[in-house]
Amino acid sequence: MISLTDTQKIGMGLTGFGVFFLFFGMILFFDKALLAIGNVSFVAGLAFVIGLERTFRFFFQKHKMKATGFFLGGVFVVLIGWPLIGMIFEIYGFFLLFRGFFPVVVGFIRRVPVLGSLLNLPGIRSFVDKVGESNNMV
Repeated sequence: MISLTDTQKIGMGLTGFGVFFLFFGMILFFDKALLAIGNVSFVAGLAFVIGLERTFRFFFQKHKMKATGFFLGGVFVVLIGWPLIGMIFEIYGFFLLFRGFFPVVVGFIRRVPVLGSLLNLPGIRSFVDKVGESNNMV
């Protein structure tokens, strides 16, 4: 079992609440209050889990500046009241920021019994294979 500090436990909770509020805000037709709470909770939780310095270094690497601009710009656009446009920016920035983790996630999910068989269905397999390629790091 991985031992977590109290700060990391708080961060996991904030990140979980952030994802929940983001999902719930999108389900409720892009409710800007829920999306704003989700955005702030997600970013704060990430900072609690990995630390402020590592969060800053992750977001502001030279090759990730475009992705960071879209992600944080989307957060700002949601906070000023345009949730649909902001979420489009955020999702694009999220995929650019975290695309290096997708091959790891796809490899893990393929080992899960039921989910692995779902990923091997004909229509889904080609999409998952494309997402799971590790040569799209740049």
